[in-house]
This record gives sequence, structure tokens and C-alpha cells, in this order.
Amino acid sequence: MPILQASLRKTKKLDAQYLAKTKVPLVTVSGTYREDLKGLHHLPENDLAHDVVFSRAHYSMAIGTAVAAWKNKLDPAEAWIVDPTNYVSGKKWSSIVTTELIGKILARYSMLKKLKDLVDKFGRQKLPILASITPPLLKLTADIKKPILSFHIAAGNILLEKKKTVFQMITDPHVREDYLANSEKKHAFYGVFDEKTKAEFMDKAKKLNKEVDEHRVIVTGPPIDPRVLEARNHKSPWNTRKPLKICITTGGLGTNKTEIKKILKQLLPELKKNKPHFELTVYAGTQGDIKDMVIDKARKSGVLYTEINPVDPAQFEIGKKVTLKKEIVNHHPNAPLKILYHPQIIDANELLVAFGFPWADIFISKPSGDMAYDAVACGAALLTLAEWGEWEHNIRIKMEGHKVSQVADVDNIVEQLEKITHATPKKSAWVHEAQHIARTIEKQDKYFRVGAKNILKAVKRVGR
Repeated sequence: MPILQASLRKTKKLDAQYLAKTKVPLVTVSGTYREDLKGLHHLPENDLAHDVVFSRAHYSMAIGTAVAAWKNKLDPAEAWIVDPTNYVSGKKWSSIVTTELIGKILARYSMLKKLKDLVDKFGRQKLPILASITPPLLKLTADIKKPILSFHIAAGNILLEKKKTVFQMITDPHVREDYLANSEKKHAFYGVFDEKTKAEFMDKAKKLNKEVDEHRVIVTGPPIDPRVLEARNHKSPWNTRKPLKICITTGGLGTNKTEIKKILKQLLPELKKNKPHFELTVYAGTQGDIKDMVIDKARKSGVLYTEINPVDPAQFEIGKKVTLKKEIVNHHPNAPLKILYHPQIIDANELLVAFGFPWADIFISKPSGDMAYDAVACGAALLTLAEWGEWEHNIRIKMEGHKVSQVADVDNIVEQLEKITHATPKKSAWVHEAQHIARTIEKQDKYFRVGAKNILKAVKRVGR
């Protein structure tokens, strides 16, 4: 991409205007959503183009908080999101493509996990993408006078160093040293997962000789999309009289592909039985190779499937149902397997919000800061795949502490599912009990279901 398209130059100007006027300006770094960006500004868009995606979490948490501000209508006056990755062009574009490629390789091959851990620990502030996103980020935010809500530490640090007031979300129960780089600045504010995370932040700041006013570190809870929270109200916990509804999800980079492949090999034969004990939905995200893998295995196993891949399902409305017409591929009304896929991150996320969270009894997913919170928030149980960082380890331990989660036995998944769905006259099945706890999680964690609201309140208070 030698130069920025004329339509994107137009959206860049409009984005900057919206950010300058909105009550809550949000920034993140999750990848690109250029075609949907055109659509949001009422310009012609290509719904089949592929996005570059680094992370679902950095997108989904930002959009979830924006939806909390918008309520039932997309309203730029209330909140507006930008991702500077959309506006990288010319020679710097290669760094975006390279970052995604490196991320996919590290995320999909367990033998390279130690290298990924080194990048997480030492290299995030040195990745070439930072030099690429800085010019468009500074251009987009130049006229903002209000505090900027940041969902990515790189963006937050860039803005803090330019003396912008920033409310930086620490979305996981884990504090990387990157978050502390500008923490002594009086215009740096932080939202944290819980009281324990705040204590960790203050302790690490002290060890680094950073003088941080604890009032600038605010406990908010995790940013969860209100539409995910709403999903709890439209389903009841599983019971032994009906099939268990399982949703398997990958991450923004196609994480855990090998584990998903193993699980499918075991589950697909079960779906061929006359009265299968399970129904299955696989969220492939924007990863075409994972979608193709699921379809290939389903065909070889003789399992009917439905691919849900509408052109433009984005609604951004709480409680709004996505209406599917002729856009379902290979439609079988009673197929025990459904596949959610879209080449663009906004639309892929909308499919998960519309067809994953309101439906699933249990998720099989890595314990990431978006999926683990979302799974529990929608009233589902959780089986966790391999974690990809210390923060995900902490999330897994926290979810297990709430008794809503177990580690997935990837090599014996059918046996594990039979065990956790087994009930006796004196004791309910683990899945049923885990769902009940998930549905009432606020009894254990008062911040868990109100994070997005708390974040918006805190940002507005900082701006007064």
C-alpha cells in the first residue's frame, strides 16, 4: 500500500473531528478494520476484504466500552474509537504485515512460546509497529482536550509522552512493567481489574522508584460488552435433558489451532450419533485456515455443518438480534455444527456476540482477557486451553478460584465432557453448578459485571 486511499484520507479527517468532539475518545491497537471504517462514515466498502488482526481483545474491550456509552444507538457524540493501524501506509505498511505474521507464527507453534515470552517481557516497546502507528496516532489525537481512554499500552505511552491526559486500562489481573513507564506523570491515570491488581501496580511502581498517587489508579473491573452481559438473561443453565452447547474459540491470531484440531477429531464422531450429547459452534474469527480446517474435518467425518458468514452483521445495539437471510453458507437447519467466520474483525466479533454468547453453555478457549471474562459474563462455564502469557495464567487461576473453569483435557475431551455433565440424585453436574456461579458472579466479584460503566464514569471524572 504505497499511499493511503482517498476514502481513508477522508475517514482519517472525520475520525479526528469525532475524537475532538466526543465525550469519551478511545484508542486501541488491534489491527485494521478499514472497510468497516468506511462504512461507519457512510462511504462505499468492500465486505470481503481481509483485515490485518493482532488481537480480538484489544478490539472487543474497546468496542464493548463504546457500546456501554452508546447504549442503543451508535453515537459519536458519546464515544468514538480509533485504531491508528488503519492509517499506516507507504513503506511503513510492511511493519504491520510483518507484525501480524510474526504474531501468528508465535501464537500457533508451542515450540516458539519461549520466544514469545521474551517478546512479551522485553520487546514490546521495540517492535517496528510502534514507529509506524505513532504519526497517525498523533495526528488523530492532536485536537483532543479531554482525557483519552487507551486500551493498548503502546498507544497510551505514546500519548503520555506527548503530554496528553490518558486513562490507561490494565485489562488483566497482571501488571507489565510497560504500564509503569510513564506512571509518575500527573496526567497518567489507570483503570485496573481489581484491588489485588492495584496493589501489584503500586508495589511495582515503588520498586521502580516511581512516585504514583494511588488516587490515579482506579479499580474499575474488566471492560465487558453490555451485549455479552445481556446474553445471560436469554438462556437458562444446562440440564441433563438437553444436549450441551459447546463453543470453541480461537484468538485474534489463530491461537491454539493444534489443540482445536485435536478436540475436533474427538468431538465430530460424537455429533454423528442419533442423539448426540453435544452441539458445537466453532468461532474461527478472521482466520480462514481455521474455518477451512473445521469444514474439511466435518466433511471427512460426514457431519452436517452450517457456516454463518453474513456480509455485514454489525449492529452495536444491546439486545439487537442479527437477522440472517440468504447469507448462510451450506445451510442445514438442524446441523449439529456451526462455524462463525468473517474476514473482518468487527464483523467476526459481531457474530460471536450474536451467535456465541447467547447460545453456549460452555466455552473451550484460552483464558484470555476477553474470552474468559466474556464466557463467564454471559453465564457459561469454561474449559481453558493452553495459556500464552503470565497474564493468562493469572486469569485462569482467578476463574478456577471462582469455580467456573477447569483446564481442558485436550487428549481426552469426550471423557472430560461426560464427567462434567454427570449428575447424581444428590449432586448436580459440574457444568450446571459452574453456570449457576457464572450467572451470579457479582456475588463473588462486585466489579466483574460493571467494569465498562465504571471505566466511563472514571474517565469523565478525570476530565472535570
